[in-house]
Amino acid sequence: MLKEFRPALVLLVAMTIVTGILYPLVVTGLAQLAFPWQANGSLIEKDGHVAGSALIGQSFTGPAYFWGRPSATTGADPADPAKTVAAPYNAANSMGSNLAPTSKALAEGVAAAVEAAKAAHPDQKGPVPVDLVTASASGLDPHISPAAASYQVKRVALARRIPIEEVQKLLAAHIEGRELGILGEPRINVLNLNLALDEKWPLAK
Repeated sequence: MLKEFRPALVLLVAMTIVTGILYPLVVTGLAQLAFPWQANGSLIEKDGHVAGSALIGQSFTGPAYFWGRPSATTGADPADPAKTVAAPYNAANSMGSNLAPTSKALAEGVAAAVEAAKAAHPDQKGPVPVDLVTASASGLDPHISPAAASYQVKRVALARRIPIEEVQKLLAAHIEGRELGILGEPRINVLNLNLALDEKWPLAK
């Protein structure tokens, strides 16, 4: 009996060592050598403290900041763990709303977001950029389109009492192009842009 089981046990131990220990150590080591920033979470630091990750959005609601894309992620309800509540940009529960295009709840939510965006930007003409009123599939999108950022320029400039042209220049400097020149669309990392705003024009405390 042992003779029949021995090859299977040896293979189990060998594969556990190779795939469960050696392979992860090699891959982790190579990642730390070749891409240390990315391997450690693409963390953005300010004044020696971690401000966030370049890969995960954050909730900005003040008028002096650019707002990111809405997030549909949820978290456990503190009052009842069996239920969930809205928890924007919850990296532990990445998800979209999962509402169908014909969903009444989705249509009403987008309509409410459009009205809120228009109320916050009364001088803006034309449609509200779609990424300001719809959540991404992950709920963690850290970027917005240049159009979505441009839509907010006047509000941010007025809140910080700085020339609109200066904010536009800062925005233009933070546009990230397509990957390899062909993949994706031009975009702006909201956290990086807001940190640059605070660095150049600090808010009075």
